[in-house]
Amino acid sequence: MNKLPSGRAKLARVLRATGDTVQIDDVVETLDLERSEASKLLARWTKQGWLKRVGPGVYVSVPLDSLQSKHVINDPWVLVPPLFSPAYIGGWSAAEHWDLTEQIFREIVVMTTQQVRTKYKEVHGVYFFLRHIKEDQIFGTKVVWRSQTKIEVSDPHRTIIDMISDPSLGGGIQHVDDCLKNYMLRNDHDIQKLFSYAELLGNGAVFKRMGFLVESIVGGERLAKLCRQKITKGHAKLDPSLQCTRLITRWRLRVPDSWIEEKLV
Repeated sequence: MNKLPSGRAKLARVLRATGDTVQIDDVVETLDLERSEASKLLARWTKQGWLKRVGPGVYVSVPLDSLQSKHVINDPWVLVPPLFSPAYIGGWSAAEHWDLTEQIFREIVVMTTQQVRTKYKEVHGVYFFLRHIKEDQIFGTKVVWRSQTKIEVSDPHRTIIDMISDPSLGGGIQHVDDCLKNYMLRNDHDIQKLFSYAELLGNGAVFKRMGFLVESIVGGERLAKLCRQKITKGHAKLDPSLQCTRLITRWRLRVPDSWIEEKLV
């Protein structure tokens, strides 16, 4: 077997240690270098075409036979921590992860404390749907490991609350309703946790939407009763992206005409 050139051998060591993404601290720790030396090495590998820069200080390997194709990113989730932290994967992406839906979406939903200039971002052929949140709103997440990367993802309860709070995170209110129904069928569904997460989020529209949606679901009566206690003044829309012309007075919620017959109200 041919021996790898010195530079590629060093890169292979770094990739074995880090997995799919490389940052300057990874090179410093793996090769025991000063930061200035590590920075120059990353620049050299990039110039040679062995790495590709995908974000500030974040690199991914380029497929080279001598470095083995396994170092090419197969799981785009691993890009989230180095590019968007503090952040977690949520919305429809988390719903897919927790088997709340069978629908497949192209973009990965990322809830990030970083400033978001555009809600859609493409990196290295991966598409992200971004939402800005405050750091104190990061709660109700679970750690998952992808390759050697630690990633935060909203737990099933927080996933539902986020999508009810902002239906666009769930691909629209109809899909959110489907996910909620699937959630209520799970053995680990937790009405009290849903309610407490909604309180922590502090969006009054969540209680109106959630109460309206769950009152017609078997087992949702208790949650609907809790939501009624939190109804605030003013009217909310079931989905801000839709024309909501009909008012459900008991929930102070405006809904599309099509939802009147469906929910038997």
